[in-house]
Amino acid sequence: MSEELLVNVTPRETRVAVVENGMLQELHTERGSQRGVVGNIYKGKVQRVMPGMQAAFVDIGLDRAAFLHANDVYRAPLEATEEGIEAPPSPVPITELLRDGAEVVVQVVKDPIGSKGARLTTEISIPSRYMVLLPRTKVVGVSARIEDEAERTRLREQVAGLANGKGHGYIVRTNAEGQPAEALAEDVAYLGRVWALIEKASAEAAVGSCVYEDLSLPLRAVRDLIRRDVDRVKVDSRETCEHLREFAARYMPALADKIEHYSGARPIFDMYGVEDEIQRALDKEVPLKSGGYLVIDQTEAMTTVDVNTGSFLGQRNLEETVYRTNLEAAQAVARQLRLRNLGGIIIIDFIDMFDLEHRRQVLRTLEKSLAKDHAKTTVYDFSPLGLVEMTRKRTVESLERRLCEPCHECGGRGMVRTAETVTYEIFREIVRAVRQFDAASLLVIASPKVVARITEEESNAVAELEEFLGKSIRFQSDAQYLQEQFDVVLL
Repeated sequence: MSEELLVNVTPRETRVAVVENGMLQELHTERGSQRGVVGNIYKGKVQRVMPGMQAAFVDIGLDRAAFLHANDVYRAPLEATEEGIEAPPSPVPITELLRDGAEVVVQVVKDPIGSKGARLTTEISIPSRYMVLLPRTKVVGVSARIEDEAERTRLREQVAGLANGKGHGYIVRTNAEGQPAEALAEDVAYLGRVWALIEKASAEAAVGSCVYEDLSLPLRAVRDLIRRDVDRVKVDSRETCEHLREFAARYMPALADKIEHYSGARPIFDMYGVEDEIQRALDKEVPLKSGGYLVIDQTEAMTTVDVNTGSFLGQRNLEETVYRTNLEAAQAVARQLRLRNLGGIIIIDFIDMFDLEHRRQVLRTLEKSLAKDHAKTTVYDFSPLGLVEMTRKRTVESLERRLCEPCHECGGRGMVRTAETVTYEIFREIVRAVRQFDAASLLVIASPKVVARITEEESNAVAELEEFLGKSIRFQSDAQYLQEQFDVVLL
């Protein structure tokens, strides 16, 4: 199996695509105006303790107060038991842990989603290439994805030796498999320096300020996504490529050679068909090769997936036709969950099957297809109604909610791409048109809202684009154009 990471960098937006065997599996986006806060550490102030909810609302300087549950407040473990194992702390009321006006150092574990504020914890964790630092604990754990027992034992013993006397705990990440002791020691030293800086900044920072910010998207992608089975990382920005190579040479020298600059004439996402896949990932219907299809509906409470046979007639009998369709659908569902970044409660309505072995095989296929998902997933057996219930950990908004907004024309019943998203599509189309055709200047016709955004908020980007292309670009608004519609005219 071949796997590649594609990094597309523009002045206002960075995107990272995970492509396996030529198929887009994941898409990560980061915009200057909407950078996520997961992993960031803040010095906050408790606004209000809510005993009835066993939680508190904390001001960390964001637009909305963040949410901190009692279970996410750090408490020192009890004394060691007779077996020598630290006993977990017993539940404590939130009123005994926090008080109104108290200052607290917290980490964001979930971005603000919809009308909800960010989710917080005081149990800080700092990731590096091979490990995750757990300050104030002494636990040494190994990722469950490392299955070789001898390797697990080696890593646990080496990290425990490195951690001895430091007073911190560590979780060994999947990427550490096969790494020498020197690489692990470098990570421990790096994490120690980071934590020392965080402690110093926390003591001196004002309330509502960020004391630690996670890496930018390209660096996070190299840190978290590049593995031995990744063939290459292609970056369409020479400056970003050099930055990633320097980062990789410092922290993962064995993988640094996999990072290369993409200098092709066609945009990198066009070359690999990623743009088309993104557009299809915003559709409700997902066609299957057999002729069947999925219908995916994302709601506030949950996501539902309906499986239909469509035009697939099969060759034997109805049960066999249904079974084949459900097997294909199980693989497609797993891919769509990763691609669309769907989280929370997910209900899958497979076509009814009466053969119990067929049901087991479909569940097994779904679980196997989810094995490569970085998000934690839990799949339950078929319910009495024939539905499969599952959960997928959600930390950021889904792809649809990051790229789209409720439609103004239909009162929120549908979704349209935001003016910002259309703006970047226009910029990419301009570059594509200039590279394909010769023209002295260009005229872009779009909806008034999109044109207003380009001429007001993106004027600097337009000037940079004109200088880069050596062409003049004019924008004309037309009230007849819907928000997603635009035309690039060569003059």
